[in-house]
Amino acid sequence: MSSTPRNCRVGVDIGGTFTDIALDIDGTLHSTKILTDYTAPERAILKGVKAVADMAGIALSEIGILIHGTTLATNALIERRGAKTAFVTTEGFRDVLEMRTENRFEQYDLNISLPPALIARADRFVVRERIDAAGKVLLDLDHASVAAVVEKVAAGGYESVAIGFIHAYANGAHEIAVRDAILKRLPDLSVSISSEVSPQMREFERFNTVCANAYVKPAIKSYLDRLVVSLKDIGVGCPVFMIHSGGGIVSVDSASEFPVRLVESGPAGGAIFAADIARQYGLDTVLSFDMGGTTAKICLIENQVPKTAKTFEVARTYRFRKGSGMPISIPVVEMVEIGAGGGSIASVDAMRQIRVGPHSAASEPGPACYQRGGKNPTVTDADLILGKLDPANFAGGAIPLSVEASRQAMSDDIGSVIGLDPEASAYGTCEMVDENMANAGRVHTVENGKNISDFTMITFGGAGPLHAARLCEKMGISTFLVPPGAGVGSAIGFLKAPFGYESVRSAVFNLSNFEYLEANRLLQAMKAEALGFVDGGLDAGSPVIERTLFMRYAGQGWDIPVPLADDNFDAASAETIAALFEREYERFFGRAIEGLDIEIVSWSVKASSPLPPVERIPSVAEGNVVQPGRTRRMFEASQGAYLEAGIHERTDLKSGDVIKGPAVIVERETSTVLTSSFKAIVQHDGCLLATRI
Repeated sequence: MSSTPRNCRVGVDIGGTFTDIALDIDGTLHSTKILTDYTAPERAILKGVKAVADMAGIALSEIGILIHGTTLATNALIERRGAKTAFVTTEGFRDVLEMRTENRFEQYDLNISLPPALIARADRFVVRERIDAAGKVLLDLDHASVAAVVEKVAAGGYESVAIGFIHAYANGAHEIAVRDAILKRLPDLSVSISSEVSPQMREFERFNTVCANAYVKPAIKSYLDRLVVSLKDIGVGCPVFMIHSGGGIVSVDSASEFPVRLVESGPAGGAIFAADIARQYGLDTVLSFDMGGTTAKICLIENQVPKTAKTFEVARTYRFRKGSGMPISIPVVEMVEIGAGGGSIASVDAMRQIRVGPHSAASEPGPACYQRGGKNPTVTDADLILGKLDPANFAGGAIPLSVEASRQAMSDDIGSVIGLDPEASAYGTCEMVDENMANAGRVHTVENGKNISDFTMITFGGAGPLHAARLCEKMGISTFLVPPGAGVGSAIGFLKAPFGYESVRSAVFNLSNFEYLEANRLLQAMKAEALGFVDGGLDAGSPVIERTLFMRYAGQGWDIPVPLADDNFDAASAETIAALFEREYERFFGRAIEGLDIEIVSWSVKASSPLPPVERIPSVAEGNVVQPGRTRRMFEASQGAYLEAGIHERTDLKSGDVIKGPAVIVERETSTVLTSSFKAIVQHDGCLLATRI
């Protein structure tokens, strides 16, 4: 082991099937994938950290920082595996979680079924109080009703409580008082209040967010506490940080208090990874495609920055339609996420059609080919049958795969039901999952007013490079990139993320009567909050402050983001802000509207460490076509037949080498499939640049 001080940083991403570990030591990357341990997720982290430290030849004590992201909170919400939670709200608003926004996300479906509320009605309680939209108390808090609710919570055996009152974003005093009353009676109870978790207008989204925070808080806090202690026990005494849904890094303590901000933390790391590659290659229109063992994530990256939002939905239940999922009102890297991963289970529905997901075999018991007890056919089983995977070299040979187990599962659950052989069943499974992902990508780009064929795809995740070429064929995309380390892309993205936190609040200001002094006080408080969350991770340099106003014409129901310089307002600022809004409004909708008052409804202040400059990757001249040392039969969907595909080891390739499809480029954590319509050129940094032939 070396005694020389080195810059050692570890990124850890817990997924539904694999836990990915990436160690960057003085610019050299070491990585591994470990099956996720659902009973104690930290065990896979400890095993993986030891493995990469051994690869690098360093002592565990040399690790200087560990940055962690996880889908554990997301999975708990999707699978409804959280704490027994009570919700306390204003009298008269008990059913907001059930009523939602009364939006029909599918207008013509007479049998539409709304997603059930996260907290059942029997576990929702009310107190008498009322605050208006300006934060003025209309009805004082009724302490008798509070005392009654506290006793009901005590008698109910709840592990966690969410508190959400009407207009608490403008004045959280009543929420704080009820929290204090509950903690005085039940000091060990976990309590979340909406004025801290999500101080934004629109009660359904805010109530749902605080309920989600309370629902996952006990489990996430327990897990993070165990993780920190376990790491110290094996000699990793470095600071542990978490990546949040907005793509920044915060402390473990902050993450434990607001775990709902971790809901998209793993996928956010992937978007950061793709954005870093986009910066290196000067790409301004990128589709990030991350396919792991349980889910697939698609994110738009424009001008080398991932698209962000202040609300998003978990687990859309109806054809990826907006409104059919669970709304979470926090800053987030905006993406569409579907249950389409290597472990997604294939089945036959009542119409005798093959369906894939959203249920997953995950790591326990895993796909049938893992031989760990799984009996259901999965996407990984289909890929193995069709020749995309090498049964003896999966995960670097750590997990031997059984083709016979895959064929048996495919025959039992698919073939015997609709009269297909295992190969045809596997083909149908892959085509269905690829079409699901392609459709999700089309919907996401259309929702953002874009043409998907104009994008370059950057793909990663254990299964992403396996399916990228076929997805590009379906979506009309002509170019995709597979970066080095693609199999653990999200974990690498954590190492490239800035320390950052975004404070978002709702407060209505009309520009016709702009109270600029009050606005300055609000922004200063939000800036202090954001800096407080990232202070421990900032270096000597000054933080980057980004301010955004969410604005609309008075009377409109929705708002648009308007970037704002980091300056104080003065008496002339209203005119400047109005001009900025009208410019953005014209960009969104084509023209501004004359004669209407303009209002600011929400505010965002983001503090982050500055991103280091990247070195642009120069274009590489096309070299010789590399002839494969061996081949294997691989089914190609566009040809409807098995073809002989060349097999190439990625570590044997050098800059300028050209690989023509059909081919499979294999590495430890993933494999890149090139169909016969693509060729790949190895770039100077090791990226595979695949283009249409």
